[in-house]
Amino acid sequence: MGLLEGKTALVTGGSAGIGLASAVRLADEGAHVFITGRRKAELDAAVAVIGSAATAVTGDISNAADLDRLYETIRSRGRGLDILFANASVAAFATLEQVTEEHFDTLFGINVRGTLSTVQKALPLLNDGASVILNGSTNVDAGSEAFGVYAATKAATRSFARTWANELRGRGIRVNTITPGPTDTPGLSGLAPDPEQAAGLRRQLAARVPLGRLGRPEEIAAAVAFLASEQSSFITGSSLYVDGGLNQI
Repeated sequence: MGLLEGKTALVTGGSAGIGLASAVRLADEGAHVFITGRRKAELDAAVAVIGSAATAVTGDISNAADLDRLYETIRSRGRGLDILFANASVAAFATLEQVTEEHFDTLFGINVRGTLSTVQKALPLLNDGASVILNGSTNVDAGSEAFGVYAATKAATRSFARTWANELRGRGIRVNTITPGPTDTPGLSGLAPDPEQAAGLRRQLAARVPLGRLGRPEEIAAAVAFLASEQSSFITGSSLYVDGGLNQI
């Protein structure tokens, strides 16, 4: 039996990268996993990878109607929700001089408002004792150039986790943040305009990590599974760094 046998999980942004790896791991541990994302073709491909323990619902977390449809699908299964990994987010470079209203609104609309709505609308479905996991970032601590707005959205996410852990403690619901370091995902490569620059970005980031490499999505997923399970039953309101020592050494 897996750590999550009989549990029901939701992973937003579950079609690629950390989201997909986490959905695979949660399913391997015995959970039925709902995944959501904006592109149906990618979701269908993800379900093929995860297997029969997955259900995909196309939608955008910044769209209230899409979230309502997602949660109605989960509600119709009749088992509530034991694990919520609010993973979906977007990133883009922009220095202080380059930040536009569109850049700000897009990142805050998805990463902050979308995460808030994802958790808020899940409340009636969350079973007592559920685990809520928010996806953070080491950029909150780093002050990396041209990542100011993105880092600010993740600082808001970290603050949410602390407050919500306090507000939901009466139901035994734990809320934690997973804080990955630079991880080798399509999203990371997508920050660069072409494959050559993407390779350079990966090398540059890997050189900053004390372990000398980028993280693998499966390594972040292992930490997500830990926070989702009873193995972390005395952990709430915290941030679990999975960063190869980047922000620790």
